[in-house]
Amino acid sequence: MHEHTPVSADLHGKTVLLTGATQGMGRHLAHLLAARGATLLLHGRDRERLATVAEDLREQAHDTAVRTYRADLADLEQVRTLADAVLAAEPRIDVLVNNAAVGGGSDPTVRETSRQGRELRFAVNHLAPYVLTRRLLPLLAASAPARVVNVASAGQAPIDFDNVMLEVDYDGVHAYCRSKLALIMATFDLAAETAQHKVTINALHPAHLMDTPMVRQSGFTPAASPDDGAKPTLRLITDPALRAVTGRYFDQFDEKPAHAQAYDAQARARLAALTTKLTAPFLA
Repeated sequence: MHEHTPVSADLHGKTVLLTGATQGMGRHLAHLLAARGATLLLHGRDRERLATVAEDLREQAHDTAVRTYRADLADLEQVRTLADAVLAAEPRIDVLVNNAAVGGGSDPTVRETSRQGRELRFAVNHLAPYVLTRRLLPLLAASAPARVVNVASAGQAPIDFDNVMLEVDYDGVHAYCRSKLALIMATFDLAAETAQHKVTINALHPAHLMDTPMVRQSGFTPAASPDDGAKPTLRLITDPALRAVTGRYFDQFDEKPAHAQAYDAQARARLAALTTKLTAPFLA
């Protein structure tokens, strides 16, 4: 499969904002991007880990510009502040990679909530990237052609609109799978809207059960390396053949259908209405 990867893709002059860059696949992807000359805007939740990753990258690629942005994506107020800090400081963004995520949790029976009181996985894995993408859209459009890559999962579960926040029958892994389908559904909707701005938006399942802290914390046995996930993600960032491809879901290197609910117009409309309502205060 690796023949798909444009390994030599040159990213000098391109600015990439990567969320969840301090560990797991995000950290590995940051190294691949730095090696190709990208200017890196790295997001993380932990200031010390961010500083460590930035230092590693500068040592690896001396000519690489690395700037860090700290925010907890479980608080949409911090997501708004993150976006506004980027808008104030950065002249351009060529690629936004929404990679940060919360997995099933160390105890999947414990229901957690975000700063705004929403189910945590739905908030971090769906609402946060939605707010970030929406707020950064003017800068992405001004930098066009630009790309948004949403790191989703093959683990997808349909949304029950009578129990969106899983206040009944909570399970962390199920919550995670639902949140990733919500992210894919929003990807399809936003893609239709941003095509006119020459901004493409695609989602992908990077690799099955990568050896990351998130996977190990959820109690799964890793079946792939972070490199296995970083390469198909890098392809969505760099491959010239995908320049005009938008609103698609990829399973690693191959375009595949997502869960059937992602193609249900009524379900998409219901999710979009709910998402708009929950994020409106942070997009004003």
